[in-house]
Amino acid sequence: MEARGKYLVVIGGCNDCHTIGYPESGGKTPESEWLTGAPVGFRGPWGTTYPANLRLTVAGIDEENWVTMTRSREALPPMPWPSLNQMDEQDLRAIYRYIKSLGPKGVKAPLAVGPDQEPQTPYILFEPQHMERLQIGNN
Repeated sequence: MEARGKYLVVIGGCNDCHTIGYPESGGKTPESEWLTGAPVGFRGPWGTTYPANLRLTVAGIDEENWVTMTRSREALPPMPWPSLNQMDEQDLRAIYRYIKSLGPKGVKAPLAVGPDQEPQTPYILFEPQHMERLQIGNN
């Protein structure tokens, strides 16, 4: 089941946000460094959010609570919670077991910052520009 969890983490793109330097390395970050969160935020109209250290998250909850959390949580972007909420229970359990097998490592991610506050960390601006150029329904 752990192998399935690893597969889902990879194809789900979890490392793209939850592993420091993963996209920049072309996916060559050592597995021992995976899913430790990141201090680089994503800033948009909602404020600034940070990718959680999933290894610490999993170390702090049991499998049942993981399934409940991933099925019911509705948190801030850019985490694709609506997609995760729909994931098959066996896949959620596989992801939990894979992350658990990695063991705890790293530090907690910074707390989210409101839209009226300037983050003290680096961040990626996650806000569309030139929306007036978008033509919906006008072919």
